[in-house]
Amino acid sequence: MKRSCKKGQMKLSFGMIFSIIMIIIFLVFGFFVIQKFLGVKDSIEIGKFAEGLQNDIDKMWKSSQGSQPVEYVLPLDVEFVCFVDYSSGEKGADSNKYKELKKVYDDMQNLIFYPVGSGKGLDATTIEHLNLEKITEKENPFCVENKNGKVEMTIKKNFDDALVVVEK
Repeated sequence: MKRSCKKGQMKLSFGMIFSIIMIIIFLVFGFFVIQKFLGVKDSIEIGKFAEGLQNDIDKMWKSSQGSQPVEYVLPLDVEFVCFVDYSSGEKGADSNKYKELKKVYDDMQNLIFYPVGSGKGLDATTIEHLNLEKITEKENPFCVENKNGKVEMTIKKNFDDALVVVEK
């Protein structure tokens, strides 16, 4: 009786190993590029939000009076959109947010995206024609929550008001 001892041996050529390494490199590069494009998309959404809010406030400011509910799309990284009046000090329950925002931003900006750094380069901006004193009368910072990528607020102006007010 003859016993044959067969040993399995797997030989991969250099070309096959090189091909596998190249495929892995292309996949990693592809995921990196896709992730960067998604980051650009978030930056565009944030820019469109700031521009759209300023346009809606300008329209209301130019009118004699009115009230308009508005809805904007923002990335989920942004949890809150906050209006801050640094000249009046903190008010309300969110004193931690006020202290954190005051450390990072100066009094030139009145619209800040929270948490800090979630704005993808546009973390804070100045919105003109706002009555910040009235908006932050009871709550400073006055924050509107981002619910499932949508921020809903009401823009108002009374007949005798010179500036626009934002409400939840």
